[in-house]
Amino acid sequence: MHSDKRGREFYILAIFFAVFVLFLYGPLSAILILSFQGPNGGLTFPLNGVSVHWFTNLFETQAVGDFGGSFRRSLLLGLMVMIVTVVVSLLAGLAFRRGFIGATALFYLAVASLVVPSIIISLGIGVLFQQIGLQPSWFSSAFGAHLTWTLPFGVLIMFAVFNRFSPAYEEAARDLGATSWQTFRHVLLPMIAPSLIGVGLFGFTLSYDEFARTLMTAGTFNTLPLEIYGMTTNVTTPVLYALGTVTTVFSFLVIAGTLGLIVHLNRRRQRS
Repeated sequence: MHSDKRGREFYILAIFFAVFVLFLYGPLSAILILSFQGPNGGLTFPLNGVSVHWFTNLFETQAVGDFGGSFRRSLLLGLMVMIVTVVVSLLAGLAFRRGFIGATALFYLAVASLVVPSIIISLGIGVLFQQIGLQPSWFSSAFGAHLTWTLPFGVLIMFAVFNRFSPAYEEAARDLGATSWQTFRHVLLPMIAPSLIGVGLFGFTLSYDEFARTLMTAGTFNTLPLEIYGMTTNVTTPVLYALGTVTTVFSFLVIAGTLGLIVHLNRRRQRS
């Protein structure tokens, strides 16, 4: 008869996982609950009534903070970074499928920014823009700073995808008379589309939430992470928690929508 005794390692891992979940979802749960404070509620427990007052307050004119503007800037910046990350990562993955002189050095150069502290990159880009007479802004210097964070991840993901991709599918298409573009469009691209969507989601979320690489490069107008950080020093109402809840829900909706699109593409590919 099979014994169901669990070793000490199981309980150690179980405790570690429980602590991990607590640190991950505990603060989110606290912010979510406190965002439903009553109109006279404060920033701490216990709740002084339950209402959606602070969510409606987000759409009113604030004495401090630019919720709408910072959200639009973060959204546009995230979309810009997502598009460039997907395109460049795809092209890099295709290029590195065939060896060329300097490929190894170029690869390490591309991923080197992952080991450099983010605040150093932010400071360096901000100083560089000032030295050449350009004003740092969210759509130029911050855009470049974010790409130094998202592109290495996108390239690494595409390398892993193409390492598992069999060239036999492309060879079969060419044997049937398909051109290089037709092979790419009708064979290669549909098969790697879920991975490209994953790269896009990764690039968007990394950019949307990025703080350190935006700190010295955003210029005059804040992105949403910078705006939230600035509000922590002068906002004394639960409207800050309401903003955190809204942005968190938005992030989960983006992730859920992307996963739904990937599932749809996989089912469509299986039916074809």
